[in-house]
Amino acid sequence: MRPADRCGRGYFDEPVTALTLTDRDDTLAAIFGSKAQLWQPATNTLGRVLFRLDTWPEMRCNDARIDPRGSLWIGTMRYNVGPDGEDLEVSISDGVLYRIDPDGSVCEWKHKIGISNTVAWSPHGDRFYFGDTVANAIYSFDFDLNTGAISAERPSLVDFERGRPDGSAVDCEGVLWNTRPATGYLVAIAPDRALKREVQLPVSTPTTCTFGGTDLRTLYVTTAASGSRLSGSLFAIRLDVPGLPENRFHL
Repeated sequence: MRPADRCGRGYFDEPVTALTLTDRDDTLAAIFGSKAQLWQPATNTLGRVLFRLDTWPEMRCNDARIDPRGSLWIGTMRYNVGPDGEDLEVSISDGVLYRIDPDGSVCEWKHKIGISNTVAWSPHGDRFYFGDTVANAIYSFDFDLNTGAISAERPSLVDFERGRPDGSAVDCEGVLWNTRPATGYLVAIAPDRALKREVQLPVSTPTTCTFGGTDLRTLYVTTAASGSRLSGSLFAIRLDVPGLPENRFHL
């Protein structure tokens, strides 16, 4: 996303990499390149800064989500947009996975990440999924609902041939729905790591997905603009199994 991308009624001075819910219906947590900050879209009002990335602008925030405890998880990566807006290859793996708690405390949980993508939890909240696009890997961890700690890292989807992982969402059966840029695929991975379904999208650059609708059976898939007619569109896919509602940051 370019720094001049439009969002709400005005322009932000940094790229927006993720948006998450809070326990106030009128307030979102917007993840920018250098920080996470509260934002009220109805009035385009920016509020309290929840987190600042000290390594900006060499590094930037990327994918982010709220855990079942109400804490915010953010993964970082090297800044990958050149002075003329061109995409830069990310070849150095020095990204970090952070957890920001409602009381403002920040801790680091994983290092040596190329591009942080996929931040998701299982239906019971006892398993955490995290991906590295450069490594072509999604990992699963044990998640402690009492402390918010992750442990026992293990591969969940590694070196899959349908492109590299971007954002994901989990349904109520624990299936991880993962977008795969460059190839245009959306893949569904069961908790036992079996490939359950593949969906070929009409664009090559899906970026992430989330469940919505009154019954949570609609999977919304965002895509990046890449020059083709439908690229940059938002797609909706009706599924038989509902997804999980998004968690909210506890203000």
